[in-house]
Amino acid sequence: MPFPRASGILLHPTSLPSRGGVGDFGPSAYAFADFLASARQGLWQVLPLGPLGYGASPYSSTSAFAGNPLLISLERLADRGWIDRAKVDALGSGVEPVDYLSVFHHKLPLVFEAARNFLRSAAPNARSRYESFCRQNQWWLDDFVLFDGLRAHFHLETWNRWPRELTHRDPVAIEKAHAEMIDELDVRRAVQFFFFEQWQALRAYCAQRSIRVVGDIAIFVSFDSADVWTHPDLFRLNSELDPEVVAGVPPDFFSKNGQRWGNPLYRWDVMKEKGYAWWIDRMRWATHNFDYIRLDHFRGFSQCWEIPASEPTAIHGRWVDGPKDDLFVKLREALGGLPFFAEDLGYITPDVHELRERLKIPGMAVLQFGFGNVGAHTHLPHTFTTEKVVYTGTHDNDTLLGWWESSATDYERQQVEAYLGGGKDRCEDHDRCDDGVNWAMIRAASSSVASLCVVPMQDVLGLGSDARMNVPSREHGNWRWRFAAELLRPELAKKLATLAEVSDRLPQPLPAVANEEWAA
Repeated sequence: MPFPRASGILLHPTSLPSRGGVGDFGPSAYAFADFLASARQGLWQVLPLGPLGYGASPYSSTSAFAGNPLLISLERLADRGWIDRAKVDALGSGVEPVDYLSVFHHKLPLVFEAARNFLRSAAPNARSRYESFCRQNQWWLDDFVLFDGLRAHFHLETWNRWPRELTHRDPVAIEKAHAEMIDELDVRRAVQFFFFEQWQALRAYCAQRSIRVVGDIAIFVSFDSADVWTHPDLFRLNSELDPEVVAGVPPDFFSKNGQRWGNPLYRWDVMKEKGYAWWIDRMRWATHNFDYIRLDHFRGFSQCWEIPASEPTAIHGRWVDGPKDDLFVKLREALGGLPFFAEDLGYITPDVHELRERLKIPGMAVLQFGFGNVGAHTHLPHTFTTEKVVYTGTHDNDTLLGWWESSATDYERQQVEAYLGGGKDRCEDHDRCDDGVNWAMIRAASSSVASLCVVPMQDVLGLGSDARMNVPSREHGNWRWRFAAELLRPELAKKLATLAEVSDRLPQPLPAVANEEWAA
C-alpha cells in the first residue's frame, strides 16, 4: 500500500563530517537530523549498516544482523566515560574522503579499547542494559562474535579456509573456541551493544522530530559472513563449502559484462521447508531498526541471475526462480504487514511487476533514467501512481550535475529541457549550486503523486561527479564521499521546507521510541 506522503534525503552515515576519518552516529548525525527537521523532511534513508566486508561496500557485509563498528561514535563513548576524550580529539575532524584502511588502523582500536573499559568499569545500570542486550540478541549475537573473532584470528581468511573442524562447525571445536576466546568475545559483544544503543538513540532523536528512518536490505548476503558459516545448509555450496553458483545481473546499462556480485544463492527449497525462519528473523530485526525498508534487487525474489562460480564475469548466467509469493506470505503473517518498497530497476520482466503488485509493495522510479528512449518514460512523473517511491538518483548513479555535465547525451538534454524547462541553466560553482538541473529535478520529484520522494544529499547540495558515492563494477574507490558541515545552510533548509509545504509532503508525527536510555 502507498506510504503517507513524505519527502527526505538519502545520506549514508559514513558521509557525515565526524571525527576519525569516517561519518558515525555522533554529533554530526544529530546535527543532520536537526537539519532535516528544519527542512521539514520526514525521511532519512541510509544504506545497509552491517560490518564491512570486501571492498568496503555496505552491500557486502560479514553479517545480516550485526552493526558496523566504524559507525560507533567515539565522542559519545567519551561522554559515557568509556574512552579518554583526548584520544578522540587526537583523531582530528577533517572531511576528507574515507580512507578505510586508515580508519580501521586508527579508529577501530579505540572502539575496542572503549569496550574493554566498559566491561571493566560500567556502572550497574549500563551493565544491566548490556546484559539485557546480550540475552535478547543471543540468537544472532553469539554466532556473529565467534565468527568475527575467528576471522580476526585467521587474519581475515575466508571461513572455509579455516581448520576443517571450525569450517564444518564441529561441536567440540566450537566449544573449545568459545572457551579460549571468552574475553575477546565479550569485547565484541560490547562493541555490538555500543552500535545498537547509539543507533536506537539516534532513531529516538529522529522520531521526536517526526523523521522516519528508511533502511536498505540487500537480498543476498556475502559468502564470507557469519550467516553462511552458521547456516551452510541454506546456501548453494558444494562439498568443499565453496559456492556452486553466485549472484549478479546480466549485461546492462551499467556494465557490458554485467555484474558478478559473488554472493552465494539460496536453497529456497530448504528455506521453505524451514518456514523461511531465517528470513523472518532477518526482516523482524530490520523492522526493529528501521521504520521503512527498501528491498534491494527485488526482482531476485521472482527470478535471479545464476552464474556458475567458475565464470569470471556475469555474461554466462541464466535466470532461475526465486520464492515469489511464498516468502512474503510468511513475512506478512509474522510481521503483521510489509513496510517495504521495492528496488525494481534495470531489466524488469512483467512477472516481477505482477509479484510486486500482488503484494501491494510500491516500486521505484529514478528521474535521471527517464530521459532516454520512450521505454524510459516510466521514470517520469506523468506515469506515476501513489504506489511509487521517486528518487532523483541513487547511490549507484552519478550526481545529477555530474551526469548533466559529463555523460548526458544531447538527446537527453533536449528531453530534460522540454520536460522540466530551464534544464540548460547550470551552476558555475558546483559546491554551492542553488538551482539548475538538480533543483528542476527535485521540484519535479517532490510535486509528483509518488508517495515518497527521496533525494541524495549530493543533489540537494548541487555537487558534481567528485561527490559520486559508487560506480557499479568498479572494485576500488567507492563509498568514500563526505561533506562539510557548513554546507547545511539555513537558506537550504528553508528552500526544502517551502517545497515540502507546497507539495504537501510535510512530515507526520510518529510514536517516540519508548526506551528512555536510548535517548540519553
